Amino acid sequence: MASNKFRQCLLNVPGKETSLPFSTPMPGESPIRIAAADGYTLHGTLFQPAGQSASSSLAIINCATGVKAAYYARYARFLATHGFTALTYDYRGIGASRPHSLKGFRASKYDWGHLDFEGVLRWAMPRFEQNRIAVVGHSIGGVVPGFAPSNHGIHRMLTVGAQFAYWRDYKADQRRHMFWQWHIAMPLLTMAAGYFPGKRLGWLEDLPAGVALEWALRSSSLERASPAWIRRKWRLAQSSEVTRHFAGLRAPILAYGVSDDPFGTPAAIHRLLRYFTGSHRTYVEVSPADLRLPAIGHFAFFHDRFSASLWKESLIWLADGKVQRPPAAVLAPSSSRLADLEIPA
Repeated sequence: MASNKFRQCLLNVPGKETSLPFSTPMPGESPIRIAAADGYTLHGTLFQPAGQSASSSLAIINCATGVKAAYYARYARFLATHGFTALTYDYRGIGASRPHSLKGFRASKYDWGHLDFEGVLRWAMPRFEQNRIAVVGHSIGGVVPGFAPSNHGIHRMLTVGAQFAYWRDYKADQRRHMFWQWHIAMPLLTMAAGYFPGKRLGWLEDLPAGVALEWALRSSSLERASPAWIRRKWRLAQSSEVTRHFAGLRAPILAYGVSDDPFGTPAAIHRLLRYFTGSHRTYVEVSPADLRLPAIGHFAFFHDRFSASLWKESLIWLADGKVQRPPAAVLAPSSSRLADLEIPA
């Protein structure tokens, strides 16, 4: 089991904040069901702007791996108080979209994008002007839009620590421990149990086996497939399918990195950004010292102590497309994902 010290380091959140009732509904919030592209029922919450029954702007919030949608409720409420309709939802196999049993349940991260996020986009596009749909993607939540055929309907995207968990990109001083945890222990436990019992271990939420094995066996590129027997057993996508829709996303992307994030290092974020060849991509980096804090890490961006700083910056981007921090790197649309990020002078 992960030690409390390691878990606190990973999350970088005070224990008392993790016990807040994130899922308690408030006025203007309503549960919603959305059909994924294959008909699977996804559960989420719609946050309406205060004093309004609807808004012409929608912000879809895509979760990190093993994190319930309820975790993002405070950030969704913030967006709603500033004129957005916000939508949070759980991927299949997670939170309110979890079946009775995960043992043997078939789901992958590719499914989360190609089927689940695709279904959310299909639900949203007829209800909102196509040029007013924004996406906020945390960790894998910034990857899954690339799997969705309808990603052309996105107007603007914000990502936070978004990457696809290639182990050599992990922060150097934590890489060995993280490799053991996520790439040795996790797949062994998954194959033994038929799913990953993460909640019992204190390692985020339980995960469908396909999701856990995709993470554990991920190589340096999305095109490199998992072993054939793993693909057959857990019905994972062929490598040729995974990247074909990335170039269809033409929305500008603002990618946030946090300097003490062990997952979302500059190398990891840049590795992902190169796939979105149809987008203008801007990378900015936040240091805990910028905000006079000892740590931020991979998760704390979505804590409401950042409502007057990081959240406000993100709101300005989502609403007006204006970047509030000096870019650390930019990448213009390109026909090739091999183009290098330009470092501003």
